[in-house]
Amino acid sequence: VPLLPAGTLTLADLGSGAGFPGLVIALLTDLHVHLVESDQRKAAFLREVSRVTKAAHVTVHATRLLDLAPLSADVVTSRALAPLPTLIPWAARHLKPGGTALFLKGADAEKEVANARKRCSFSLAVFPSHTSPDGQILRLTDIETRTSP
Repeated sequence: VPLLPAGTLTLADLGSGAGFPGLVIALLTDLHVHLVESDQRKAAFLREVSRVTKAAHVTVHATRLLDLAPLSADVVTSRALAPLPTLIPWAARHLKPGGTALFLKGADAEKEVANARKRCSFSLAVFPSHTSPDGQILRLTDIETRTSP
């Protein structure tokens, strides 16, 4: 939550799984949070947790993220969905212009960043994870994807 840019109103969490980080952010803030999860069982779980916790500003999208109309979110988050070269174009599709991506990554983050820079340009800030000694949170801004190397 402290890494969210000032003025953030909407957040899309891609591949929400058990709700980390999207559902947790929804419970801690007043943001409108879109949880995108293609697994129907996990989506049902996210709906039930949202209902029980009264997380009023949550929308669960039980579909593949490439089948979902662009969400135009201020921030896109993801944890363990795909390597950065794949994840960045997916996230860019759901970000509004000037948006921010926050990706929770592990020990291979530096290698993923290098590979992603071959197909995308972005500004990068790296923050340590509070839950994993090998983990990092990557904050990407100024994202531009290229179709050719």
